[in-house]
Amino acid sequence: MHQKSIEFTYTFLMNDDFLKPYDHSKEKEIYDLWEKSGFFNPDNLEKTDGNYCIIMPPPNANGSLHVGHAVMVAIEDIMIRYNRMKGKNTLWLPGADHAGFETQVVFEKKLEKEGTSRFEILKQEGGREILYKKIWDFTQSNKEHMENQVKQLGASCDWEREKFTLDPKIISVVYSTFKKLYNEGLVYRAKRIVNWCVKHQTSLSDLEVSWEQREDKLYYIKYKIPSQKREILIATTRPETIPGDVAIAVNPKDKRYKDLVGEKAIEPITQKEIPIVGDDAVDIGFGTGALKITPAHDGVDFEVGKRHSLETIATLNLDGRFNKLSGPFEGMKVNEAREKAVEILQKSGSLDKIDNYSHQVGTCYKCKSVIEPMILDQWFIDLSEKGKKEIVRPAIDSVKKGKIKIFPKFQEKIFFHWMENIRDWNISRQIVWGIPIPVWYCTACGKETVHIEKGSPKNCSACGHTELRKETDVFDTWFSSGQWPFATLQTSGENDFKNFYPTSVMETGYDILFFWVARMIMLGLYVTGKIPFETVYLHGLVRDKDKQKMSKSKGNVVDPLGVVEQFGADALRMALVVGNSPGQDVIYDENKIKGYRNFSNKLWNIARFVLASADSHGFNADLRGQLTAEDEKLLKQCEEIKTKASQEIENYRFSQAAEIAYHYVWHDFADKIIEDKKKILAENSDKSDSAITLLYLILLDSIKMLHPFMPFVTEAIYQRLPKKDKEFLMVEEW
Repeated sequence: MHQKSIEFTYTFLMNDDFLKPYDHSKEKEIYDLWEKSGFFNPDNLEKTDGNYCIIMPPPNANGSLHVGHAVMVAIEDIMIRYNRMKGKNTLWLPGADHAGFETQVVFEKKLEKEGTSRFEILKQEGGREILYKKIWDFTQSNKEHMENQVKQLGASCDWEREKFTLDPKIISVVYSTFKKLYNEGLVYRAKRIVNWCVKHQTSLSDLEVSWEQREDKLYYIKYKIPSQKREILIATTRPETIPGDVAIAVNPKDKRYKDLVGEKAIEPITQKEIPIVGDDAVDIGFGTGALKITPAHDGVDFEVGKRHSLETIATLNLDGRFNKLSGPFEGMKVNEAREKAVEILQKSGSLDKIDNYSHQVGTCYKCKSVIEPMILDQWFIDLSEKGKKEIVRPAIDSVKKGKIKIFPKFQEKIFFHWMENIRDWNISRQIVWGIPIPVWYCTACGKETVHIEKGSPKNCSACGHTELRKETDVFDTWFSSGQWPFATLQTSGENDFKNFYPTSVMETGYDILFFWVARMIMLGLYVTGKIPFETVYLHGLVRDKDKQKMSKSKGNVVDPLGVVEQFGADALRMALVVGNSPGQDVIYDENKIKGYRNFSNKLWNIARFVLASADSHGFNADLRGQLTAEDEKLLKQCEEIKTKASQEIENYRFSQAAEIAYHYVWHDFADKIIEDKKKILAENSDKSDSAITLLYLILLDSIKMLHPFMPFVTEAIYQRLPKKDKEFLMVEEW
């Protein structure tokens, strides 16, 4: 065991301000001493009773923490402090996420305020490198600020092992995973329909698309069929894409259109001839039962087009403006082109009618721009057929067989539903900020070469040609963070992966069960052959007292550090934990925080009374041996309460554990036991020694029981005890 030499004295102890009310502004001094002690590092712990590890979900290094992060810190620190006191070799590994797309969005807003944009920077010579360096500096500044905020909340994590998702060693692990996937045929590049954000100029995964109910117009349009001198009616919300139509599809079983399959129709804007095809995927009962097929701009149409070997006409550019293939819409944005299309259709008599239509519209989850389906060359992880067997099924089985437990349990059904219906995962992003995809393309044969070593490959792996073009896309952040548990432990202490993997608990918000948790399970099992964690604990979102989701636009976002400065971290932590069940949203209520600030003062006053009484009556270091039978019974009741609190923590019922401790200390210890013993102490009877001993032992058990929840005030009290076994309460025996 290695232990650093340290002066175990608080500056506020020297001032003897134990006579004053508890001062939470001294919390930083306590944290600094914890950090200097070295006990956050499991290598410095005195003894071990098995290993316990939590990998902190890395907050995004693009801004300040919000109150949701405070929930995460509070819950994880409860588990860490409790297990450390239980004698386990306890590691809480912290980190920060470069948060690719999200960080670039935040940085672009900063650039807008400065009167420029990423597109302006990219026009400069060496623009990509300039932009990357600017975002790097931005995140490093935020990262340092964010770490200080985590410390203010009392997180007892091992900062010596801290990781960043862009650390060179982490990138090396990510590259090795990509190479393994590529070599085993589980990652591929192909032209596919992707979700394209016109504003941010990047593709998004299916999970990054927000679906919103919107009111639109449904346009019924007549397509002429010259050979039969009749028309077929098509309903669409997007008449502006008509120039990209390559066919009309009907169900071959539909009696209305059975004789039209194989005929030609005239698309009514550019007047080109398109075939009518039969496809079983067409819903006979939906709309008119006939669909316009525009493969370049609709996911369903793309699949129909593949089945019938139809051409693809991409009429919309990546910047959201129509090109020359759109005929009269060239240069227009979507809404302009829609108005023009309606005007043309009305003039030609092709517009039959317009109805109001309520439907789900896909939007970018960050800017709310309508997603444009686009056909692009992108990198995908195969999660169908072979990928289902190699990556998806082992993840499903790990939860089904109970190797990984999810709290709350109902989230398991949601997990299974999503995993059973999973689609190939688009892992390439058209942004600058992120981990570059390690691929080069041959300018001669077009074949890609995956190269994960430093520098560029000398020649094409297929034909030997020496002129290669580097991929400019970067990995989706969730691809790299999906490897976080094993990537961190493989690149930290020498035996960390051996000692701490699989980790004990992954604690995070229920809203990223699919974004992150499912992907960690899939990639962890695929790369290491082991589950990444044994338990998943999902906390809820933090809402205001009116149960509204917090957002900047509503003006109800709470800065947790402002609350800490006003009421103390202990009070905030208790307020966020009590009443918080796994998977349920947390209601933020300042009155509740004030109540727990009062409890901090109550606990402080209890300690002042007990220690002052011990001092005035002469404290006997030979403790338990002098208890009366009645006091033995009271002490046993206290120990039983602590056992109950322990059982609740073990079963992830942190709210119940906190309430048990709170009610015992306030209503049993303070209101009853102390009040009863005051009379005995006032009389200075032969029971005084037993009374003082009892009060001292219950105080010690009380601060142990409350320490995981309220670490600062309990440690401040512990340091004032005349008899203690350890330098710090955080390494005391539970």
